[in-house]
Amino acid sequence: MAAESTPDAPSEALKALAVAARSYFVAGKGRHREFDFCDTTHCQFLREPPASTSAAAQAISATRGLVIAYQSQPIAAMYTRSCSGRTRTPSELGMAPAAYPYYSVECNYCRQHPSRWESRLSAEDAASLRSSNESSRLRLSRRLGWSAVPSNDFVMRKEGEQTVLQGVGRGHGIGLCQAGAKAMAEAGADFREILAHYYPNTVIITLGSAAPLR
Repeated sequence: MAAESTPDAPSEALKALAVAARSYFVAGKGRHREFDFCDTTHCQFLREPPASTSAAAQAISATRGLVIAYQSQPIAAMYTRSCSGRTRTPSELGMAPAAYPYYSVECNYCRQHPSRWESRLSAEDAASLRSSNESSRLRLSRRLGWSAVPSNDFVMRKEGEQTVLQGVGRGHGIGLCQAGAKAMAEAGADFREILAHYYPNTVIITLGSAAPLR
């Protein structure tokens, strides 16, 4: 939680992220051949646990045991730093379908306050990149760094020997948008409302129980 969240995230946004991250761990096993998860951004970025008095630890405690479920089964909930005004679905990014059929939902905050970026690539690197394709973005970012292509929403143009990318958003854009969740929490939404917005047609259940919380 402390590694994946931003320092200024409100309590309800942190609770929403805690439930999403827990759901990912519960349902997303088997991402590597001989173990389930690594401690990098490939799976979920890990670092030393924060103090028990920290906001992240308190959010974890307040939501202990809660996960997001679809058709009574926990889902490997994906989340992103900021979207481009609407969240994406895996199929839009050339990814395999997931057990949960992610929906594209509006994100008012990111639509009104887009996170814009610009990057420059060599012609060779740019040739391997395709817009709205997560696999090609990840391959390049793991080699050049995560600031090389921060999101899948971009346009390209030639400038001399280089290719200039101009884009919006941070991350793959699927599932919970942390920037949007922060804005929703600041406007008074609780973590259940935030999760219901970014993961439509899901319920929140307690681990070991198939009954949704009311």
